Amino acid sequence: MVKIALDVMGGDNAPQAPILGGVEALKTDNELYIYFVGPVQAIKEQLSKLDVEKLQGRYEIIDAQEVITNDDKPVEAVRRKKDSSLVKAVTLVKEGKANSVVTAGNTGAFMAAGYFILGRIKGISRPALAPIFPAQGGKHTVVLDIGANMDATAENLLQYGKMGSIYAQRVFKIKNPKVGLLNVGVEEGKGNEVTKGAYDLLKNDPSINFIGNVEARDVPMGVADVIVCDGFVGNVMLKFMEGLASFIFTSLKEELTRGVFRTIGAMLLKPAFKDFKKKMDYSEHGGAPLLGVKGACIKSHGSSDAKAIKNAILKQGKGMIEVLEKFNEGI
Repeated sequence: MVKIALDVMGGDNAPQAPILGGVEALKTDNELYIYFVGPVQAIKEQLSKLDVEKLQGRYEIIDAQEVITNDDKPVEAVRRKKDSSLVKAVTLVKEGKANSVVTAGNTGAFMAAGYFILGRIKGISRPALAPIFPAQGGKHTVVLDIGANMDATAENLLQYGKMGSIYAQRVFKIKNPKVGLLNVGVEEGKGNEVTKGAYDLLKNDPSINFIGNVEARDVPMGVADVIVCDGFVGNVMLKFMEGLASFIFTSLKEELTRGVFRTIGAMLLKPAFKDFKKKMDYSEHGGAPLLGVKGACIKSHGSSDAKAIKNAILKQGKGMIEVLEKFNEGI
């Protein structure tokens, strides 16, 4: 039985979306047990609206009366709000009661909780969020960091390269993953002092198959298996790609419904569009692991709906536990 600690107060759609997503995950996987962490009354109220009679004995409510909001200062909130749903959910992993934790809450606070409560893996100074981006030709690319740390040193980027390389080996079953450094140009001398310093460190590390600088347009082309950048750049890129995908889908829908013949053509192409949308939809992947801490920590998008939370639990919270354990051993 895999046990998941779910922060029901994390995200824009809490507590409804996390609780519904958790319940749907339980109905999908009989080998799953969930700790719903948050205010008891709020959780009971939501569960009373759902069909959970057959799920008795497969979940538990952990009371947490405080909430860490997006306006809270991460480190201060983790230290002061000990009774918050996020802190208590991470603590369940620390105590060995849960195998992993899932939250859609404050990213900085989640990173701080992982850092202070679970602790860092030896040799890693800053954890990083590492989602898997879809790439051309059915390939995938691990990108880190996409928001755990807004500022990174050259040494941090080197560590991201090492973590990303080992993670890609475990996930993609690639012996020697290609690692690229996100930059404004492919030439060696491009970038600011941090990226120039990171380039030299990555280039001279024999444990990394470094292919040099890559540009943002290379990310979906699959030129690298791993791409490293600081959290500020990574988060901006992530949000841009989400917006671009939304723009493409909306524009296509508008154009393909202008006239009878276009509509007929659209109906014939519907399966292809559906597959493409599924590939680009973040809710299909659910979340991203926080690499570098001693525990399986999964961060979902702040605007996650029940579907995204469900997939975060099933595909990341449960599905990635063994991978993350082997990753930690590799580091």
